[in-house]
Amino acid sequence: MDARLADFVEVMAGRFPVEPMGRPVDLDLEIARIIASSEGRSAPLFRGLQGGIDGIANLVDTREKVRFVFGASSDEELYRSLLAAESRATGSRYTEEASSWTDEYRAIDSVLDLPLARYYRDEARRYITSDVIVGVWEERVNASVHRVSPVGPNKVVVRVVPRHLHSMIVAARKRGMELPVAIAWGMHPAVLFAAAMSPPPNISELDMAGAFMGKLKVVRLENGAVAPYGATVIMEGFVTLEDAEEGPFVDILGTYDLVRMQPVVRLSRIYVLRNAPMVNYVLPAGAEHRNLMGLWKEAAIWDSVRRVVPQVTAVRLTPGGAGWLHAVVSIRAGVEGDAKNAIMAAFAAHPSLKHVVVVDDDIDVDNPHSVEWAIATRFRADRGLVVVPYARGSTLDPTALNAEGLTYKVGIDATRPRDRDPRLFERAKF
Repeated sequence: MDARLADFVEVMAGRFPVEPMGRPVDLDLEIARIIASSEGRSAPLFRGLQGGIDGIANLVDTREKVRFVFGASSDEELYRSLLAAESRATGSRYTEEASSWTDEYRAIDSVLDLPLARYYRDEARRYITSDVIVGVWEERVNASVHRVSPVGPNKVVVRVVPRHLHSMIVAARKRGMELPVAIAWGMHPAVLFAAAMSPPPNISELDMAGAFMGKLKVVRLENGAVAPYGATVIMEGFVTLEDAEEGPFVDILGTYDLVRMQPVVRLSRIYVLRNAPMVNYVLPAGAEHRNLMGLWKEAAIWDSVRRVVPQVTAVRLTPGGAGWLHAVVSIRAGVEGDAKNAIMAAFAAHPSLKHVVVVDDDIDVDNPHSVEWAIATRFRADRGLVVVPYARGSTLDPTALNAEGLTYKVGIDATRPRDRDPRLFERAKF
């Protein structure tokens, strides 16, 4: 199938509220306030933005919406779907090239003609926060999500973290070459989820998206890169040997990221879908951002912990931890020590994790008061505290000891001590 966003929104609107805005919206700051005020309630639809393009937000701001995208009825079913995509895509092709596509698109002259948004006051400029960049290098295809901002009519600067696209750029630059890329914006959220994951380099995230969707059509650009067929905006270009200042920009923690020198992409062509063009806006540090970035890590934690304890009943990367740095894991422990094994398994599955609390299955992981009650009544530091010094964590953590994210990690065993009378740890009922 193709990746047309408007088709997905039409189907989604039959299940979840979509709220058309009755007036023009300012893409500088106002749009962010509307998205934030609508979280968990509705998907705001912005008609007739710059360039005649519509916009939508809060597509996957709730777990219910994410499960709808993947046809899952529970978190466990969702986790299994996310985890299975990597193995299904190994050695298989879940993408196919569209034979003809250019007639469905019109060309525009400048990235500045697109409806980019600025979300927070001190951000440097307008951004695209929900684009997928597809790089091609030595028969490897990598698709990943990176924020993009214009530094001219036909140039953008890209924040590239040290993962697969970064390694492609480094390899190309060592040979004095530019890396061919496609930048796609406005597509089915399953493609965004796949691109937000980090499979081994031999597995293409586009094949994983195809595994989610049955099959994904792609288009081949003149520079050799590919892009999801039906994406509203497709930019063809090359990562140059030039860097430019990127930022300040708000990251998932809700803080301003550092200003860095980052790669510049020279755009050779910009295509916009003729029929029902629609892009999606992801509010930095918002619920949708947390779900796109963190839910597959929840799946990895669930998978890792379930291998060392009798049963995992729930996993949450918490909103207070920005959906990234803090986890609460609910288990059905068998013997003393299971919770500590769960703590270590969680850290192994999600290296950016800074703090993890393990609780019994009678604790509601979505209720911070319930989790705090478990810590208050079941945790004792001399037997339940796990401190991991000088471990690599998240580069986003402002308290990290260095630029590589070196930190101290803390695990809390807030499960009932197995050598004590269980009645001492029961919550009273009416």
